[in-house]
Amino acid sequence: MKMALDPTPFHRTHSLLQFPQLAAELGYPYLQLTPHPDFLPFFTHPKADDALAAALKKACAEAEVGIASILPVLRWSSPDENLRQAAVRYWRRAVQLAVDLGVSQMNTEFGGRPEHPEESEAAFYRSMEELVPLFEREGIQVAIDPHPDDFVEEGLAAWRVIRGVNSPNLGFVYVAAHAFHLVDSPDRILREVGDRLQMVHVADTMDHRASNGLRYITNPPGNPVRVHQHLKIGDGDVDWQQLFAALARNGFLDRTDTVMVSSVFGENENALEVARYQLATMTDLVNGTR
Repeated sequence: MKMALDPTPFHRTHSLLQFPQLAAELGYPYLQLTPHPDFLPFFTHPKADDALAAALKKACAEAEVGIASILPVLRWSSPDENLRQAAVRYWRRAVQLAVDLGVSQMNTEFGGRPEHPEESEAAFYRSMEELVPLFEREGIQVAIDPHPDDFVEEGLAAWRVIRGVNSPNLGFVYVAAHAFHLVDSPDRILREVGDRLQMVHVADTMDHRASNGLRYITNPPGNPVRVHQHLKIGDGDVDWQQLFAALARNGFLDRTDTVMVSSVFGENENALEVARYQLATMTDLVNGTR
């Protein structure tokens, strides 16, 4: 298993080419590249040219830090056909960047809308018809996260959509910070997903369902909002012993191609300390289950 830093908390303080050295200084052997204005921005065409990709690869080599995964967030399941087609084009360039960087793991979201679930699912499968041959040809694994406010949010429902593509190049991302939106227990999800569990994002969150659904109040009542956090381990309600025990039973912790990412976004003022804490705590949790 590879342990990676998500550098999102450092986007405003460090440049893209500084991320590899930053990860090394924090003790992480790998990076996960998330949406960044100089590389793969949210929803739009990748902004890195071949020269920038080459410079990033060189910076990684000099820091002795690998890129474990690349995370585009694009509207490839949009009910708007123009946006869907654009997202497919953007995905093609994102895959080329991954290949040039020597990265075989990508991860993403479903990229549709919960108010249009049938149209979004249909758009998703149309995009898969166009992109899966590319993933398979280039040897790219793509793991998908059922994100809150997407057309599929629950764990087992998301796995069924992924499984329906019928490609070994598609897998599942378990995001601990989404645990209470996934509905299904970690044990059940990870048992069903099996070795198609490719990535885990580690961040804590509060259970929005607690206190009879009144832990978080939005006005007017009934707003179609989704609430979650990306906090450091121990600051929320995730049962970490249960999750890591499920990961051990799944075999995730012992496979060489899996990726565990620290993805804390809610504590930028303490980002350096939190990143170190996350790595130490993830390591302790892994060792405690073996």
